[in-house]
Amino acid sequence: MTWTKLDKFCLVAAIAALLALIFPLAGVDGDTGKQVAFVGDIPGLAVAMALCVIAGSAFTWLGVGSVTAGMVILAIAVFGCWQAISVLYDYGVAGYAGPGFWLFILSLWAFVWRGIDVIANFHSLDRTKQHLANFVVPVAFGVWLLFVWEVVVSGFGVPQVLLPPPSMIGERFVNSTDILAADFHQTFVKAVLSGYVMGCGSAFIVAIAVDRVPFLKRGLLPLGNMVSALPIIGVAPIMVMWFGFDWQSKAAVIVIMTFFPMLVNTVTGLNAAGKLEKDLMATYASGYWSTLFRLRLPAAMPFVFNALKINSTLALIGAIVAEFFGTPIVGMGFRISTEVGRMNIDMVWAEIALAALAGTAFYGAVAYIERKATSWHPSFRVRRH
Repeated sequence: MTWTKLDKFCLVAAIAALLALIFPLAGVDGDTGKQVAFVGDIPGLAVAMALCVIAGSAFTWLGVGSVTAGMVILAIAVFGCWQAISVLYDYGVAGYAGPGFWLFILSLWAFVWRGIDVIANFHSLDRTKQHLANFVVPVAFGVWLLFVWEVVVSGFGVPQVLLPPPSMIGERFVNSTDILAADFHQTFVKAVLSGYVMGCGSAFIVAIAVDRVPFLKRGLLPLGNMVSALPIIGVAPIMVMWFGFDWQSKAAVIVIMTFFPMLVNTVTGLNAAGKLEKDLMATYASGYWSTLFRLRLPAAMPFVFNALKINSTLALIGAIVAEFFGTPIVGMGFRISTEVGRMNIDMVWAEIALAALAGTAFYGAVAYIERKATSWHPSFRVRRH
């Protein structure tokens, strides 16, 4: 075997799994004297570790040069993760994980890293295969992070009040769908969407006015910069006093947060058209509005959508923070602040998960619309070899 063929991650996986077969899975409970059995007493885990040793050694020798090999590596890692979770909760390792268990987790880490790396470097002119590879990489990485979170919290016996495991958060999420749905409707549907539309829409109109009236650019943009620097915790209580405790005050905070990014990006985008294109429009005797709608606004669309994507996350953050300072007895921010006081940390994390899913979906929807509306832009072109 030449050194150039050596796959370091697979070698790490093989060595770690081999050592995990020797060391105990857990320490001894000082109160009960309980000691967990070794790997040989758990057939499923023994098979998983043996597969890691064999596959790691084989791929170290042969190298990993194809997506098929990467998928095999991930399949072995998935089987090993399933066995690790089973050992944690079915064999009493939770809270007493020993060196053998963590060596096995290290082996799985090396396998997952190598498998994801291979698939991430996959390139194909077949769009279906390329989209599938692009989908597998973030999903596999996200699932691995959740798995690491689960085994670290459970393996070390971290108190649930400090950090609950993902399984506990998921259980609370499933059992509290009615509460979460009401909070989502109050925060996202009412406050976020309305504030987002009003903030981005008004900023877009003002950007057109700024572009049309030059002195507004000197007077309005610095003022907008100052307003955008206002802290949410200072603005939110004032908005509650002005507009009441319901969603209107949260929408007002969102308008303040989203106005300036849209204004600056739109003004910048309106000046993005090239000089040659402007000269061409001038030779056609095109006026301001004709040039604006036929040339300058299409050229500004990437900048406008960039602001829309930025604001899609800012709006949700602003609504949740604003709800800390006064809201009806419903809403994501209200639930987070209330449940923290009650030490129901799993419910807090369920709300955080809901906010993350909503924000990701919102961002993805805006990105999808951008893709359809600006498919002509060079950043969306597919290179043909």
